[in-house]
Amino acid sequence: MAPENAPALVLNADFRPLSYFPLSLWAWQDAIKAVFLGRVNIVSEYDEVVRSPSLEMRLPSVISLKQYVPIARRPAFTRFNVFLRDSFVCQYCADRLAAELLTFDHVVPRSRGGRTTWTNVVTACSTCNLHKGQKLLRECGFRLLHAPVEPTTALLQRNGRAFPPNYLHESWRDFLYWDSELETS
Repeated sequence: MAPENAPALVLNADFRPLSYFPLSLWAWQDAIKAVFLGRVNIVSEYDEVVRSPSLEMRLPSVISLKQYVPIARRPAFTRFNVFLRDSFVCQYCADRLAAELLTFDHVVPRSRGGRTTWTNVVTACSTCNLHKGQKLLRECGFRLLHAPVEPTTALLQRNGRAFPPNYLHESWRDFLYWDSELETS
């Protein structure tokens, strides 16, 4: 494995990922720098080794911060976080789509006094968004799957765990799904 294909999973001091979606990953260079600056502990390593004239070191695959970073109590109001709150599902037709195929819609259109807030913006596919246009829900016959609410950081983290990245190293699995139900035999 080439070093550039060996990111380190970054855990908070409580051994939970800083973020699930996007997954908190650092490039190998940043992970090694943090190790030498004494900011992280190495939890797990790849078999891949990097060398300098005076040092040989296995690349970290999982690192934990030495100082706990408090999680924001109120998530930022961003397009991506709206999509994550709604699990990338159009709130009108229930289609699940990739983020690049989604838009957001004002339930009460701005032209009718609606505001751009957590409680008035929902995820929508382009087709539904165009069909709804500047109309109210009752005027276009639409119903919401879920009423829009301001999410907690915990909700966004929980929703993010449902969308694992394309690549998961086996050394990460114990830390990504720590609250998953265990199988019994």
